Amino acid sequence: MRINTVLASTLLSLALAACSGIEIEPEGTERFAAGSYQYYRWRTEPLPTGTGSSDPIYAIDPVMRREVDAALGARGYVLDPQRAQFTVDYIFAPGMLQGERSEMASNVSHRPSVTPNRQVDQASVDNAIALGGVKETNNIVLQFNDGTTNKAVWQVTLSKIVEDANRSDTGSIDRTLGKHIERALETIPPVTAP
Repeated sequence: MRINTVLASTLLSLALAACSGIEIEPEGTERFAAGSYQYYRWRTEPLPTGTGSSDPIYAIDPVMRREVDAALGARGYVLDPQRAQFTVDYIFAPGMLQGERSEMASNVSHRPSVTPNRQVDQASVDNAIALGGVKETNNIVLQFNDGTTNKAVWQVTLSKIVEDANRSDTGSIDRTLGKHIERALETIPPVTAP
């Protein structure tokens, strides 16, 4: 009975992660764990606020910093620029993926002929082509660098397909980025007492 409960909760968490719309790809934490880090600092200064720019980086920057600080703090890491043993930085970049399906098109088959007794209609073919083409993505690479060597010791990539490139919802960034940062950093080991 215990195995069934564990299996069910694991499958549920995987299903929820898959439905989040953001793909998270962390690296292994061996190099980071070997550094026995406790103190960190941000590699760059925060972006200015109130610029009125429509560039999403100005909405992402304060949220990234707040959520990364909270997630690292929960694991025992201390933001202390004077004693920093590693630095935190991120890159935000749009990208393109070829042949990715839109999340909103889960009911559209790319191969309409697979469904038995169904004639292929042109609308289904057109939808499959349009939804299977190049997709714009927003990507964030969060990286930790050793404070002495400046070499990367860990990184994670967060990617999301942009469903509506003409709409910039900064409120959505604030509401959802935190939980994804927390998921992205869950593999980071907590600080161990010296």
